[in-house]
Amino acid sequence: MTPKRVVVIDDSKLVLAVASDALRNAGYDVIATESGIEANQYIYATRRPDLILIDVMMPMLNGDRKVRLLKQRESSSRIPILLMSTKPRPELEKLVHSSGADGFILKPFDETSLVERVTEFLAA
Repeated sequence: MTPKRVVVIDDSKLVLAVASDALRNAGYDVIATESGIEANQYIYATRRPDLILIDVMMPMLNGDRKVRLLKQRESSSRIPILLMSTKPRPELEKLVHSSGADGFILKPFDETSLVERVTEFLAA
């Protein structure tokens, strides 16, 4: 069986490394990128991701704006997307609602909670 594919988008190399390692160790196929624009080549590839994790505070194109764009396109509208941020929970909840994201993960996160959250969304 092919492992579920997760695209992780964050401008922090440390967050990318921690998230990627945790998800790979849990058996996921992970693609990590520092740019929402660069991520397009993976999001719109022949084998699309099963889930996208994206940081809110990104250079050039904020994560919540990227989510809006992805949810507007038929080809990516059904991919679950989780925002990641250090913003306070109420503010992050508003961003999830206004952007059309499917959920969020508060940063900093531990590897176990990240894997549990991703697994929860992929099982839904």
